[in-house]
Amino acid sequence: MKAVVIETGSVLGVLGGGQLGAMFTMAACRLGYHVAVWDPDPEAPAHRVATHSFPVAFNDPHVLARFADLVSVVTYEWENIPAELCRALELRKPVRPSSAVLSVIQDRLEQKGFLASNGFPVSPFAGLTAPNQLATTVQQVGYPALCKTATAGYDGKGQWRIQGESDVREVERALSESARPGMRWIVESLVPFERELSILVVRGADGQGCTYPLAENEHEEGILRTTMVPAPGSSTVAEQAAALGRQVVDRLEGVGVFCLELFQLPSGELLINEIAPRPHNSGHYTLDACSVSQFEQQVRTTSGMPLGEVRLLSPAVMVNLIGDDAAIFINNGAGCRALLDIPGAVLHLYGKRAIRPRRKMGHVTFLGETLGLALDRAKQFRDGLANGSPLSA
Repeated sequence: MKAVVIETGSVLGVLGGGQLGAMFTMAACRLGYHVAVWDPDPEAPAHRVATHSFPVAFNDPHVLARFADLVSVVTYEWENIPAELCRALELRKPVRPSSAVLSVIQDRLEQKGFLASNGFPVSPFAGLTAPNQLATTVQQVGYPALCKTATAGYDGKGQWRIQGESDVREVERALSESARPGMRWIVESLVPFERELSILVVRGADGQGCTYPLAENEHEEGILRTTMVPAPGSSTVAEQAAALGRQVVDRLEGVGVFCLELFQLPSGELLINEIAPRPHNSGHYTLDACSVSQFEQQVRTTSGMPLGEVRLLSPAVMVNLIGDDAAIFINNGAGCRALLDIPGAVLHLYGKRAIRPRRKMGHVTFLGETLGLALDRAKQFRDGLANGSPLSA
């Protein structure tokens, strides 16, 4: 099927105005589009770079009508956008990825059920509808296990680790205290993985697709800290990940940019952890290290333009700036000078006004002629962060 092309000069709509929405907006403007951002938070970074700004609650029907009349097509920056809002907009304008895709992905039980029923590799899991059923549910998947809210929750929020039977009572209590009517959870086996990997998959409305190089990730307390690309190791693993990613997104009939978070087991087998139906933190390296970034690909797939190439121009290591990490650079010329004195360092600050613990405030990409060189520069920087300041070369 040939995609309908949204001409340059048109208005693209994006739901969500955080850093992902802001990066989408900047990529769209560079390609000649205008952007309307709808995010209830008036301080959301994307509002400051958008042509049209809607800092209003998502359940406002008058804004829905105005937004739909203004834009030619709609996308979103994260999977916790209300699916019913996307369905309502879809009656008026195309939404990419579709509300059907969003409904599957934003509920972890629905997502895992979709993957398992289609034969894709996932760890053992079970659904939980009442906190007092936790002990029985964990027995289905075995210890150790991880309990997550079925919807919402990200960067380690809404998750509880269950190492053994002695942890069940405490987690039950935590679930009971946070439970709301109709709330569900997913309980997953904590598989002994060797590496955390991710791969970006791009798919157009015409079914054409491509994948970026495989990335290896390191997390701290449930939050992505470092991404390196290309992921070290066998090219066979990268090929398997790319094929798996294309198969999943094809089966979803998704249009847009998707990220598959993967576990590599000691045997080499890959398991799918989660799918994100939008650009991903682990793909931020594409802004500096690829000929076409993940955000430009989102613009291209949203507007029906041809997909861009996914060529990696340089090995790269991306380091997230979390919480107080960013204080070293915000309103601090000395901090920026010290960082930018490191060869190959590219600083991205997201423009968030309030620094809070566990909040992603920016990132730094380190480019190098080799992955080893980029890793050395990233380690030098992280050692500096641990000491309270970035180190120059």
